[in-house]
Amino acid sequence: MAEVVLYHHSQGLTDGVKAFADELRQAGHTVHTPDLYEGNTYATLEEGMDYARTTGFGVVAERGVQAAQSLPENVVYAGFSLGVVPAQQLAQTRPGAAGALFYYSCLPVEEFGAWPDGVPVQVHGMDEDPFFTEEGGDLDAARALVAAVDEAELFLYPGKEHLFADSSLPGYDEVAARLLLQRTLAFLA
Repeated sequence: MAEVVLYHHSQGLTDGVKAFADELRQAGHTVHTPDLYEGNTYATLEEGMDYARTTGFGVVAERGVQAAQSLPENVVYAGFSLGVVPAQQLAQTRPGAAGALFYYSCLPVEEFGAWPDGVPVQVHGMDEDPFFTEEGGDLDAARALVAAVDEAELFLYPGKEHLFADSSLPGYDEVAARLLLQRTLAFLA
């Protein structure tokens, strides 16, 4: 079974993120869910992004990196949206990464150097999510990653919701979330 570090999105460590982590645990995986927001959660994406801006995106990302330092090297780094930043940084820079799972976001590989050999990755997002497909260039970064890495997969789901796999939020899409979870469990197996 895999050991996973799962980083939350910009609304914080919500009940939906915790429920997702519990699903992975029920499948036998060890899952760590660092709280990058020091106990704060936010009702809207905008409020959560305001917290990250005020705190500093670099500070939030560094909290994620620090949270993994006491863990063994051979872990899977996973992140939802904003949580992809520390997940991708660690997957690319910390030796021994077992894999990476990026939900709703993907940064250009060049952000942290080259993609390490032998580290598989999945990227998941909705095909009409403006945050994923337009604003930040995440879809383009995901496509470039898949084109450059043998063990990389991109999964697009129909819809326009950003945080679609968080069961505690209004944008939850049960069908897409179930498929995302199924693909995640297959990856971890």
